[in-house]
Amino acid sequence: MIAPDGRATTGGTPPGRSRGRLADEVYDTLLGQLMSLRIEPDSRVTIDVLARELGVSQTPIRDALNRMEAEGLVVRVPHAGYRIPPQITRHRFEDMLEVRLLLEPAAARRSAERASPEQVGGLRRMLKEMAELEGSSGSLAYGAFGLRDAAFHDLVALSAENQVIRETLARLHSHVHLFRLHRDTQVTHLAMAEHEEVVAAIAARDPDAAAYAMRRHILRSGDRFRRLFDEVKDADAVTVEA
Repeated sequence: MIAPDGRATTGGTPPGRSRGRLADEVYDTLLGQLMSLRIEPDSRVTIDVLARELGVSQTPIRDALNRMEAEGLVVRVPHAGYRIPPQITRHRFEDMLEVRLLLEPAAARRSAERASPEQVGGLRRMLKEMAELEGSSGSLAYGAFGLRDAAFHDLVALSAENQVIRETLARLHSHVHLFRLHRDTQVTHLAMAEHEEVVAAIAARDPDAAAYAMRRHILRSGDRFRRLFDEVKDADAVTVEA
């Protein structure tokens, strides 16, 4: 079975747990490990090894990996399992950021107009879960925060009631790629304050403020992660000069 932190526990699959539900749990666990860099870019993963590590049969592992392959998060290697793709390039990062700036402020605007009280409550609960993880240490906690960060943005898109925007943003898997770039707790701390501004504007039914808060959050997030590419470029330049 799978513990909340993604580690295996003793025992088999509990009676009554469906194959689909278990595959979803495995999928979430693997995403968390990708985002925390517990599974490193360009590394190889196999179904039997993952089954032993997570304490489940190979079937939900296979189902989860097939889903991840369809989403471009893993690559199938004939007769050798799966490979984790390398981290995104600077060009891909900028393209992804441009799409988010086009869609997510619009989603936040519509959310301020259309979100139900229950959906606003869901956004606040998600912020509370993220705040609890923010104070935790370790790569698994960082990956868990990243999963909830992605879920937060998905909730905003859901409450906007535009399925095309939601599906488009989901296919980007932006948070998976961003959190794989570097593990930095400062990223989580700054994101929390920006998320709170978005939720406050949505709760106040202020579409302009919600769109502005989301746009500012994405721009600031882009600046934080963009520095990682610049740092790598500077390091390479120093190596060449040496």
